[in-house]
Amino acid sequence: MSQELLAIIEQIERERGIKKEVLIEAVEAALLSAAKKVIDLKPEEEMKVEIDRETGKIRAFKNKEEIDSIDFGRIAASTARQVIIQKIREAEKEVVFSEFQDKVGEIVSGTVYRFDKGNIVVDLLGKTEGVILRREQSPKEEFKQGQRIRAYVVEVKKDVKGAQIILSRTHPNLVKKLFELEVPEIYEGIVEIKSISRLPGERTKISVWSKNEKVDSVGSCVGMRGNRVRNIVNELQGEKIDIVRYNDDIREYIKAALSPAEVSEIKLNKEALKAEVIVADDQLSLAIGKHGQNVRLASRLIGWELDIRTKTTAAGAQEPAAKELLKEKKEPAPAAQESSLAQLSGVGEKTLAALLEAGFKVLEDIAKAEIQDLTKIKGIGEKKAQKLIDEAKKLARKAKQ
Repeated sequence: MSQELLAIIEQIERERGIKKEVLIEAVEAALLSAAKKVIDLKPEEEMKVEIDRETGKIRAFKNKEEIDSIDFGRIAASTARQVIIQKIREAEKEVVFSEFQDKVGEIVSGTVYRFDKGNIVVDLLGKTEGVILRREQSPKEEFKQGQRIRAYVVEVKKDVKGAQIILSRTHPNLVKKLFELEVPEIYEGIVEIKSISRLPGERTKISVWSKNEKVDSVGSCVGMRGNRVRNIVNELQGEKIDIVRYNDDIREYIKAALSPAEVSEIKLNKEALKAEVIVADDQLSLAIGKHGQNVRLASRLIGWELDIRTKTTAAGAQEPAAKELLKEKKEPAPAAQESSLAQLSGVGEKTLAALLEAGFKVLEDIAKAEIQDLTKIKGIGEKKAQKLIDEAKKLARKAKQ
């Protein structure tokens, strides 16, 4: 029995990756538990069971004296077996926890196993399961059961069921790790990712810098005919990616971050980390971007607050560009009258200015928006957002009739 037990333990070690010593200790504990049921011990007496690591021989000791009367082949075999199974399961959970604890901050691959109350449960190569919580899912991505998926490991925690592995498809570092996998120059440390700002499912800005003057940081990330960045865009199911060249000159950095808009002038407040950016009137919508995406992501990327103004507003009263847009909307041209946001009930001057600044310029923009897009604007809650969307759809339909 001794050699057979040792052979089983070694087989489990090979097949499941559980260390031999961990298994032997589990078996010793199980046999000790079983032996205590057939040996009368006084409160002051101690008992111990040992397995020889080389021969597999089992020996029992009471107060350090070996007991020869115990037949381990007969005593409480079923009890010992259950305890051993439990210990093996615990050891397997510990192996999984340790393995994935080392993968926090990395990308793992798996398949979509099932959907649970809005969460995506991922089978991680048959070893364990990970979960992508609803908040960690990109709103524009859709997955089907059995589909291959890659995700960023945010956290690994222990619970009663074992390791709980929290995955993400929205974390900015998912994009960073994808670039490391796709761009050898980044993986090798020649090109460095300086900063990332991301609006999951919509757009990401990433700034890069080359430590080698002969290596173009942006060109390395784009790849031959755009292959490298295209692979990442495909992985993110169409999310747009702007690759920005990092520059120590903050003015040049801001210009690059606000691309594709052309910047005319920049006034800096270095103490407050604020910049007033002047653009031509026809560049305003590009600088702000759809729903304010471009300026918001550029601001996060460089870590400065950016105030976009047109040449007109900068030359006259010091009003933000969004307020200038508001003035334009107060007296719209006849052809655009039906699309004016001013038609929405309950939208005051401040809310209208905020909508315009966020990139919502006409009723169609509101009608096509999601609730979460509008609730990001100060002063608009979920109920108000839904009301604005419903009303915008009605007004837009009337305008087309």
